[in-house]
Amino acid sequence: MNQPTAEEALKRLEVLVGEWILEAKPPDGPPWPGQARSMIEWHDSGAHLVVRSTVEMPEAPDSISIIGCDGAKRTYFQLYSDERGVCRVYEMSIGDWEWKLWREGEPFSQRFSATISNDGNTIVGRWEKAPDGSTWKTDFDLTYRKVG
Repeated sequence: MNQPTAEEALKRLEVLVGEWILEAKPPDGPPWPGQARSMIEWHDSGAHLVVRSTVEMPEAPDSISIIGCDGAKRTYFQLYSDERGVCRVYEMSIGDWEWKLWREGEPFSQRFSATISNDGNTIVGRWEKAPDGSTWKTDFDLTYRKVG
């Protein structure tokens, strides 16, 4: 049986690979204090991205995520976990210089929408949440700047 491969879908993830400095801030507020970084690299298998993020702010947890795809459906998923013991699964899309993550359910629905710069060195996005499942509010703005 001929199985579709994930080669094309995985190529779209390449723009995320690298070391990033993160800047987060509340809506219309100053950036959060402390440094935040994210390292995004290919897993040895070449079939997944590993995302490791560290934040020098007690209220924001360090985290690790695995990004992968369903090659046949050309869909993406992110498995997220952090040092608080929180684990979540996000659906994801990437393409046409846009990156999106979303999930529905308890304790609240979340979504992230970002624009990737044409040179791939900056990603500007926003996390939103809907505690009641339908009314979206900005949680924080998040900018990724590629190092080097």
